[in-house]
Amino acid sequence: MTETKQRPALALAVLMAATFIFVLDFFIVNVAIPATQSDLQASDGEIQLVVTGYAIALASCLIVGARLGDLIGRRRALMLGLALFTLASAVCGVAGDPAVLIAGRIVQGLGAALFSPQVLAIIGVTYAGEARVRAITLYGLVMGLAAASGQLIGGLLIHFDVFGLDWRSCYLVNLPVGAVALALAPRVVPESRGAQRDRLDIGGAVLVAAALVAVVLPLAEGRERGWPLWTWVSLAAAGPLLAGFVAWQRRLAARGGAPLLPPALFAKRAFVVGLVSTTVFYAGMASFFLVLAVYLQQGRGLDALSSGLVFTPLAVGYLAASIASEKLVPRLGKQALALGGVIRAASLGALALTVGAIGLGGDTGVLIPALVVDGIGMGLLTAPLVSTVLAGMEARDAGAATGVLSTATQVGNTLGVAVIGAVFYGALGAAGDFAGAFELAVTAIVGVSLAVAALVQLLPGVERMPAGIATGEA
Repeated sequence: MTETKQRPALALAVLMAATFIFVLDFFIVNVAIPATQSDLQASDGEIQLVVTGYAIALASCLIVGARLGDLIGRRRALMLGLALFTLASAVCGVAGDPAVLIAGRIVQGLGAALFSPQVLAIIGVTYAGEARVRAITLYGLVMGLAAASGQLIGGLLIHFDVFGLDWRSCYLVNLPVGAVALALAPRVVPESRGAQRDRLDIGGAVLVAAALVAVVLPLAEGRERGWPLWTWVSLAAAGPLLAGFVAWQRRLAARGGAPLLPPALFAKRAFVVGLVSTTVFYAGMASFFLVLAVYLQQGRGLDALSSGLVFTPLAVGYLAASIASEKLVPRLGKQALALGGVIRAASLGALALTVGAIGLGGDTGVLIPALVVDGIGMGLLTAPLVSTVLAGMEARDAGAATGVLSTATQVGNTLGVAVIGAVFYGALGAAGDFAGAFELAVTAIVGVSLAVAALVQLLPGVERMPAGIATGEA
């Protein structure tokens, strides 16, 4: 028995720490934007790149990062990516001009693209049975709490101005977490690789990265820039690039090669339906966090800390439901996921009605019941969706499957922010009706949540939701 297997809790702690900081970094930066722009004298376009540079680098390279883990070792890829991410966080924290900050954010995204897909792949080949169910449940819990608490953590760091670092602390907070995880990883995280030792599919890597950039870049930048012609050209090019990637993967598989994404993965209905459901779910979650933060801060005039405190009830509901889902999902199967979507839709509908009634006045405490219930809906969906996508997956396909899952999450985030953001800012208009814009955007997210509830009905009928990747040595 290896030293790692004797301390599975420490291994899981390292994996969850890595998961927490990469998700947190997606959300915490929004809190620091005003202070960052003022301190660095950055233009609106430069600040937009600070946000989107990370998202674009992360989303476009996740599949390649997952495959590299299969080839060079998942623990090694985890450590290399985490080291790159931590170093880039330090660069962001000391940046003296916008160009350095943007470059640091892009490198952060590349580091996260290398280490984040290894987390689920390592869980899949390290834990079995109920231990795997608990690990995946914890993974979903950590992801949701990192997203929901990003506003609060950023607000606390800026409010207390630790060591006079102001906005820089939102990046430098990653350093101690990354350093401890890097110190522990070689001692407690097991090494594993894919069954095949083929070279990286360079052609597939180039095609999929280009296709994802063609999708994510215009979605991330289009609204802020008024949807110029290049955004539509880029979106139009995404289709042929994706088609070329699929054709390349099939041709390589037919020749007995090692494609970046084995086509056989997409023959599994649970995998495909789970991916689509994941994309739609995250489109509704990331966009909700955006419009709620804008409504609270720009509409109601709350500072980052006060706004973050409003997010806390949502995190409480999420925590409770994530813990309960471990027992509830095996009983209800796919209907537990549908219940999560319906609960989200009902709570968001109530929230929209509440905001419609109080506008920009009244106590924000009236929002708490709906936010708690929304957190419950999110908690019933996050970890079970991960288990659904990875159900019955062979260990040799762990890297590819988790890479696609992570990509679906990031594309969903970006797509939701772009589409729901356009609805919100379009309704906001010159009149600045934040309450009306929020009400309309949240109503649209109600539709997204109901779409998730409908999509999961396409999952294979099972009495018990699966635990994730199949056991087996990689």
